[in-house]
Amino acid sequence: MSRFLAAVCATALASVVATTAHAEFFDSREVMGFGPNFFAGSSNPIPREVVMYSGPYAPGTVVINTSERRLYLVLQGGRALRYGIGVGRDGFRWSGVHRISAKREWPSWTPPKQMLRRRPDLPRHMAGGIDNPLGARAMYLGSTLYRIHGSNEPETIGQAVSSGCFRMTNEDVADLYDRVRVGTTVVVRN
Repeated sequence: MSRFLAAVCATALASVVATTAHAEFFDSREVMGFGPNFFAGSSNPIPREVVMYSGPYAPGTVVINTSERRLYLVLQGGRALRYGIGVGRDGFRWSGVHRISAKREWPSWTPPKQMLRRRPDLPRHMAGGIDNPLGARAMYLGSTLYRIHGSNEPETIGQAVSSGCFRMTNEDVADLYDRVRVGTTVVVRN
């Protein structure tokens, strides 16, 4: 009986995969009737999870989908690791392809001049640490002012609140930081 049930489930999953071939990412647990939070156990508002992947990018590529508010690290075998992220608010979203040009643990933060013009109340510099808005890790994107970084405000994950950077929980950004290297391609899509 268990072989029969396994065959039925595999057939159903294959059918759904075939009908969703246009999508790059989907969560096989959602396909099988488990909700996206079925395996949740973290304090993260959007738990990281492995999902199926059928897109054009090579393993090791980071793909950011700003409209979905998710970051994907493409893995081997038609899979990707999906993280929840905070994205740029209206007027601060962007798209393009860059590479990770630097990585920092507990980075310091110097707000750019453009940000200081909008928010003169911000400090001119903050040393790295738990109160720093860049959180536990930062990965710098090319020569831009943008980063993938941690946050000491996990409630902003899944929201459009930044000035163009991509926020992750400190737990997730540390996980991603350990998995990528300088030179990793980052594809940002709206």
